[in-house]
Amino acid sequence: MPGSLAREGYPTAVRPDAGAEAAGSGRADGATAARRPEERPATQWGIDVSGWQGDVDWQRWWEEGKRFAYVKATEGTTFTNPYFARQYRGAHEVGMIRGAYHFALPDRSGGAAQARHFVANGGHWLPDGRTLPGVLDIEFNPYGETCYGRSPSGVVGWIEEFADTYESHTGRSPVIYTNTMWWRQCVGQDRDLELDNPLWIVRYATETGELPPEWDDYTFWQYTTDPLDSNEFNGNYRDLVELAGGWGAEDVPADGSR
Repeated sequence: MPGSLAREGYPTAVRPDAGAEAAGSGRADGATAARRPEERPATQWGIDVSGWQGDVDWQRWWEEGKRFAYVKATEGTTFTNPYFARQYRGAHEVGMIRGAYHFALPDRSGGAAQARHFVANGGHWLPDGRTLPGVLDIEFNPYGETCYGRSPSGVVGWIEEFADTYESHTGRSPVIYTNTMWWRQCVGQDRDLELDNPLWIVRYATETGELPPEWDDYTFWQYTTDPLDSNEFNGNYRDLVELAGGWGAEDVPADGSR
């Protein structure tokens, strides 16, 4: 199975920062693309970080064209990223639009409890045009059974509980970070599930490939972990500001120039 995942461009395990205690590279073979996604026009580029990165040189990444960032805030109901405040503030201070993400552990506690933990420890949202909606990172389990011991209906129920609780606290639907291989296995392909959550797809290749059946398009795409997690936003800078809920986004230059 790991070989087939790697050939399709999916991670053979979770990325190294997915679980607070997880080990391994999390990177599929062949992740370095012959034609890097940055070569495509009319998109915005960003990064995501966690406690694994420690203190981040945000100015460097801004100068390399990164305009947004997601920072890991929490995992389950007991873990918080000790570097979160510095990382989140640092991204903001250089001018990036930033948001927070939560790593799901559906076998440890309910979706509502984990959403509340997330909101209380960095996952809040502000309608300032600089804060992206929070992310539910749900993918291969770094600690045990792939689908966290849950049936497809159990996984769906957990996701819906998390999403509903997060929205009730923030007014925003969370972005869902996942990959198609895990979604097929743990949610299924024919489930009548309606989601209006933005999709953050992970696939280390030159194209996103097939998306989970609940989505026709993606909002973010994580395409490599080298030299750190790098992402494409499927739109221009004005679209990114709109996603962050910024008033007057129509007056923002589409290319993000100041």
